[in-house]
Amino acid sequence: QVQLVESGGGLVQAGGSLRLSCTASLRAFSSYTMGWFRQAPGKEREFVGRIKWTGTTYYADSVKGLFTISRDNAENTVYLQMNSLKPEDTAVYYCAAAYLGIGASAHEYQYWGQGTQVTVSS
Repeated sequence: QVQLVESGGGLVQAGGSLRLSCTASLRAFSSYTMGWFRQAPGKEREFVGRIKWTGTTYYADSVKGLFTISRDNAENTVYLQMNSLKPEDTAVYYCAAAYLGIGASAHEYQYWGQGTQVTVSS
């Protein structure tokens, strides 16, 4: 059974930083595009960014230049470094995996984690 487990969430003051991790029990992790999504209370889930199996990254405009996604294929782990956090970044953050995916749409992702809460106080 495939599992994606996020960690690293918590409470941080505005302007602070957090690094989220997502470890996946995928046999061919290096062949997966790994995406990060978030969902705030009362809002639709939104795309944050993704890192393809090739290593290329793409970010939503709202986080570009502030968030960075990286991956360690040897550890089956993807990271989301979040800097200069704002209260509007408060959400449950999810990682997801898409086999050889482009990663542009949530529908591409076959596997999802349970999410980790990030709360940014003003």
